[in-house]
Amino acid sequence: MEFGRVTDEELARVDFTLPADPQITVDTLAAAKSDMPLQVHVGCAKWGRKEWVGKIYPPKTKDANFLDEYVKHFDCIELNATFYNVYGPDTVAKWKAKADSNPGFKFCPKFSQSISHIRRLKNAEDITTAYYEGVLAFGDKLGPLFLQLSDNYTPKSFPELKAYLEQLPKDIPVFVELRHKDWFAVAENRDRVFNLFRELNIGSIITDASGRRDVVHMALPTPHAFIRFVGNSLHPTDYARVDEWVDRIKNWKDQGLKSVWFFMHQHDERYSPELADYVVEELNKALGTQLMRPQFIQRDDNKPTAQTSLLL
Repeated sequence: MEFGRVTDEELARVDFTLPADPQITVDTLAAAKSDMPLQVHVGCAKWGRKEWVGKIYPPKTKDANFLDEYVKHFDCIELNATFYNVYGPDTVAKWKAKADSNPGFKFCPKFSQSISHIRRLKNAEDITTAYYEGVLAFGDKLGPLFLQLSDNYTPKSFPELKAYLEQLPKDIPVFVELRHKDWFAVAENRDRVFNLFRELNIGSIITDASGRRDVVHMALPTPHAFIRFVGNSLHPTDYARVDEWVDRIKNWKDQGLKSVWFFMHQHDERYSPELADYVVEELNKALGTQLMRPQFIQRDDNKPTAQTSLLL
């Protein structure tokens, strides 16, 4: 992921401190508080990474078998493939079959760019119907859907966003990722859009990227968190950032959070399994969960481990 990428010099100056919870988050979690256990899921963005062959995929694994191997290490995937193509039920059913070996596995498919970036949510009913017809073939392996809006999708398009979200099916969770700076810089825009999400029971994605700290808005209009974490190739700050996220998730759990979806991104995705493993390890410690951890054939010895990096 290139979103929010900074130079090494700029990285040293970034304040990675997570913002305080806004009032909408406090109110949402207080209203949702129950004795139900927190559902926790950790995954990556793609399964088709050749760099993972010999690392978590067996040597000589073919591209066609990458998904078969991915589901042995993670319990979900942020499915970016559906952004580039609208896949029909037949293709989706084949993906689902590959995940049958992991009963709890979930696919979280991204809305097609034809809907979000090309038609910009206008006159997109036909493509939206085709998208839903495809992803519904995931059946019990379908997780929440996520709609990413482009950097140039401004608050001026709020009426179109509202109209589009209002007509979506209500029985499948949807999260929205906002990126234009005016959604966050102008209080009126921020309050209006997050209140809309809360009214429609739409989740809001939090993207933690080095160069766009405004997108780490911490607003939860529903008691469900969808976090897209963008690391910097196992830089020491990656681990400190994860530690702070684990603390915040535990705090949200105590307040009433019902589920969290934590997706690992790296500007160089070869290192995503190592940092995802650290996320899982720390969440298991903090929450008492037993999330599956990736099993390594070989780690990258040229990068710091979780233990050594925290000492740098």
